[in-house]
Amino acid sequence: MTTALIVLGIIAVVIVLLALWVVGIYNGLVTLRNRFKNAFAQIDVQLKRRYDLIPNLVETAKGYLKHERETLEAVIKARNIAASAAEAVASNPANGGAVKSLMGAEAGLAGALSRLMVVAEQYPDLKANQNMMQLTEELTSTENKIAFARQAFNDSVMTYNTQRETFPTVVFAGMFGFQPAELFKIEDPTERNAPQVKFS
Repeated sequence: MTTALIVLGIIAVVIVLLALWVVGIYNGLVTLRNRFKNAFAQIDVQLKRRYDLIPNLVETAKGYLKHERETLEAVIKARNIAASAAEAVASNPANGGAVKSLMGAEAGLAGALSRLMVVAEQYPDLKANQNMMQLTEELTSTENKIAFARQAFNDSVMTYNTQRETFPTVVFAGMFGFQPAELFKIEDPTERNAPQVKFS
């Protein structure tokens, strides 16, 4: 009888150790997932700042660019689409489809902003406008902050995905519902450059 109790005790200890090991894997994945969600929150802060600057930029340019209404409307439309996409990702940064939609919307916004800046270059009075110069400087600064926040997000996503895909974690990740996270990357190499916003 004592041998049976010893065997049962050993089996119980092994089961408890295995359970603690699985709990450790689960908690590690939760920690990494929360890190990349927090990293996206930092991107979201900067995106919102950029989305708030764009209407002011368009409003300032509106008086000078009376014949460029389509360009101004395209910027506002692209800004609204990007803001909606950012809200969708902010609610669940682990949703790869939402991240891809945001990347596409951001590419559209970058293109619209670039067209606005090209048009604005043709208007010397607008280039010399103090408010326009200040807004474009703030926009450039915000673009730099977004780039740093994207890097931190992608680093967090890479760490999460690496942990999720390594053995033995990969065995449990799918069981616990931990899906791969999407990197925030730019698909089109021409979109890698920030819009030119210098008015000097």
